[in-house]
Amino acid sequence: MRNITTSIFLLLCMQISSSVASSDRLVQPALLQSEMDKVLLLAIDKAGERLVAVGEQGAIIYSDDGGSNWLQAKVPTSTLITDVHFFDRYKGWAVGHDGVVLATQDGGERWSKLLDGAAINALRVDALKESLVRLQSDASTDQEAYELMEYQLDDAQVALEEGPSTPLLDVFFLDHEVGYALGAYGLFLKTVDAGQSWIYEGHLLPNPESFHLNKIYRTKNGNLLVMGEAGVLFERDDVGESWIVVDAPYQGSFFSAVESDALYLMGLRGNVFRRTEGDASEPRWEKVDIGITATINDSVVVNGDAYLVGQGGAVLRQEDQGFKPFSQRGLRSFSGVEFSEGSLITVGEGGIGKIQLDGVVK
Repeated sequence: MRNITTSIFLLLCMQISSSVASSDRLVQPALLQSEMDKVLLLAIDKAGERLVAVGEQGAIIYSDDGGSNWLQAKVPTSTLITDVHFFDRYKGWAVGHDGVVLATQDGGERWSKLLDGAAINALRVDALKESLVRLQSDASTDQEAYELMEYQLDDAQVALEEGPSTPLLDVFFLDHEVGYALGAYGLFLKTVDAGQSWIYEGHLLPNPESFHLNKIYRTKNGNLLVMGEAGVLFERDDVGESWIVVDAPYQGSFFSAVESDALYLMGLRGNVFRRTEGDASEPRWEKVDIGITATINDSVVVNGDAYLVGQGGAVLRQEDQGFKPFSQRGLRSFSGVEFSEGSLITVGEGGIGKIQLDGVVK
């Protein structure tokens, strides 16, 4: 089995995840943190003007003053939370290890559990069984495709017996109802009712080797991009139902995407690529030399320019069609970034950081 260690936050996720039994984490409320802004945090998003960050032991914290002061939310689970997404100032969702999916309707102050890995494993088994029945009744079914799905079903049944262990790594909602959650080993889920029920669709993606899926991103033209390890890159337009394999510019992992003057993808060892022309079937990519080899984990656009953050305290600012170092905070890595009240608000190994756009670090 592949090791989920291709970025700093995934490595830390695995280390923390192995220390406590899954069943305990899923029923034990998040631990109260004495210094909540200094715990390991993996992602950050905005609920209106409020900042909401998530991380270790079920920690979800929020700030209404641009990241200066933080309060801890009420969370029903102590599993590691890997991502958070808000559609508006009230409704948000978070995902994490053990397949946990959480939701809030008050801007992140109180959360409820919608789903966990045990339920996801059952959804996966049912979806694969239904697909096998359809393939068996279709005379045009490719035998290799049928055997692959049989193998996937065997794997899903083993996972069902072992318990809720598969991590979710990203969550994104198109509107108040339709959303996606994705993660390790090709895990991919869709909901059309705000997360009250979910459909397993991992077997419908062009991902036969079940590579990890790290990120889903909506482009300015409404297309959806799914990116993962080993150069995995899929795209779907806003009216289509099927995913197209995009010819990726390299065979490493992608962790983030951002659009400013163009669409940029970023990942391991300083690999950043700019999409210059072409559609999903024939894209043209240009490698951007950012001058460092740090893995880039997240990005944000401020006043039309993109900022990138990553390992080793790397922060880069866009200049024309390239990126140059903007600020650095020691060797502690950043896993996420947002913008609020004139500053970049970072999360990572050292908790919360604040970098003013004049380069001053607080």
